Amino acid sequence: MARRRKKENVSFKEQFVALKNLPPFFKLIWETNKGMAVGNAFLRLVKSAIPLAILWVGKEIVDEVIRLIDAADKDMNYMWLLVGIELGLVVFSSLLNRGIALLDSLLGDLFSNATSVKLIQHAASLDLYQFEDANFYDKLERARRQTNSRTALMSQVLTQLQDTITIGFLAVGLIAFNPWLLVLLLVAVIPSFLGESHFNQRSYSLTQNWTPQRRELDYLRYIGASDMTAKEVKIFGLENFLADRFKQISDDYYVANKNIAVKRASWGGLLSTVGTLAYYGAFVFIILQTVGGIITVGTLTFLSGSFQRMQNMLQVIMNRFSKIAEGALYLQDLFDFFAIRPTIIYDPKSVSVPRPIQKGFTFENVSFKYPNSEKYAIRNLSFHLKPGEKLALVGENGAGKTTLVKLLARLYEPTEGRILLDGVDVKEYNLQQLRKEIGIIFQDFVRFQMKAAENIAIGNIVNVKELPAIREAAQKSLADTVVEELPEKYQQVLGKRFANGVDLSGGQWQKVALARAYMRDAQLLILDEPTAALDARAEHEVFLRFSELITGKMAVLISHRFSTVRMADRILFLENGQLKELGSHEELIAQNGKYAELFHLQAKGYV
Repeated sequence: MARRRKKENVSFKEQFVALKNLPPFFKLIWETNKGMAVGNAFLRLVKSAIPLAILWVGKEIVDEVIRLIDAADKDMNYMWLLVGIELGLVVFSSLLNRGIALLDSLLGDLFSNATSVKLIQHAASLDLYQFEDANFYDKLERARRQTNSRTALMSQVLTQLQDTITIGFLAVGLIAFNPWLLVLLLVAVIPSFLGESHFNQRSYSLTQNWTPQRRELDYLRYIGASDMTAKEVKIFGLENFLADRFKQISDDYYVANKNIAVKRASWGGLLSTVGTLAYYGAFVFIILQTVGGIITVGTLTFLSGSFQRMQNMLQVIMNRFSKIAEGALYLQDLFDFFAIRPTIIYDPKSVSVPRPIQKGFTFENVSFKYPNSEKYAIRNLSFHLKPGEKLALVGENGAGKTTLVKLLARLYEPTEGRILLDGVDVKEYNLQQLRKEIGIIFQDFVRFQMKAAENIAIGNIVNVKELPAIREAAQKSLADTVVEELPEKYQQVLGKRFANGVDLSGGQWQKVALARAYMRDAQLLILDEPTAALDARAEHEVFLRFSELITGKMAVLISHRFSTVRMADRILFLENGQLKELGSHEELIAQNGKYAELFHLQAKGYV
């Protein structure tokens, strides 16, 4: 499991630099729904002027009441007009708040959905080897979290702009009275802002450093309570082992987070006290001015209200700035993930894949090693796969069989050498067309928790609504016998994750997975031990049927059962990623080499 990596706290400079992520962030929001974005901005602009208007009307009401106390003429029409205006402003402000909240919620949901779709599509465009790297998974996990948590950032930034405009309106009144009040205002808010910024930096660093541990916690939480692992957990008594490991990691994270939280609360209380003292210093000054007859009581209420509101809003703005900067730092995780580019890319100017294929596939001195690995999984491999030929791949576990078929399907790029199709490097061909011409079922195929028809249609998802084609593929793979036993037939949800789902045995699942290969009108079919859960007789029947149905097509078969392998036209024996032997079953037996040795060894097990 991944262990924690040390990382220094994020600096103020890094926080400011992170704000560069806001323009592309709002570009994404703008692209999500332009109408809602404009409406949101307009409502907030109008709302920003409301606080000043309410305070000014309140000042006029107080002064009018004092005037009426000593006035001989008790005409209260003007005062009631002012009260009506203030009531209207308050009601209007409440309606604006609801409208803003509604647009925030709707736009946030749309943005979250659109970003999740983009993340899924981008992840699908990346290279397979990238998904086999732990650092990549950390980036993916952090990016996935941003699709939901960053929607609040939109509301925070827009509210920040709204409050800044409001403060601009309120500041005019304070400056007109006494500019020194603004100095007191800064004294009241800056210390608290600096404190919050410091602890936001530490919180961000903690979150970043603990990404591997949080992924491990999610994994432990999953395997500790999952239908996929329940048997092993029970039979091996793993519950305490998993619970103890979860508790150890979560307790360590709690302690690290607790230290920051306690220090934040302590310093926050001290610095907020400084702000409170500054506010009351300004309040005393305004009272003395009122008692001295320099300003009216209404002006007192206006100034004290403005100062208090500005202090609160500045405090909120500065604290919110730290949160926005923190959010922008986290937002970098999303953009960093989107910045990852595959090495295997689709070129619109590429050559169309020949149909039918004339010469077949040729490996020329192909070598491959995984990133960050010194060992070659495939080394100097050369062979030719002819049209209509059935080739079996044989070798011990780790010999490179699955790596070979992934290279053939261009899921990997060769580290050295090249792969040709009809004499042309496969890199020159249209990538999407190339993969459509290859149907491949891996040993670790995915058991999708979807309807039976959808599970089969995954082989050619554009035909997901074509039930006749799905039925035909199921018939070819013998999956039709499985489906007919299901309560809802092809509409039956497979797996136990969702309500009314029905799980299948390993052999039944494999028949469903095999049907996916028949859904593709591909020129090359690859079976990478997809029948491992079947008994020898059932596997033999599947491969016999497979051989009949792929007449005229190329096929690559991987199986550890030599009784099945011998049905292939030729057999390629791999050892440590290198070609050891190549020929028909009879030829390899006659050579009396490694293939013959393993064949006779396995045959003894059936005597």
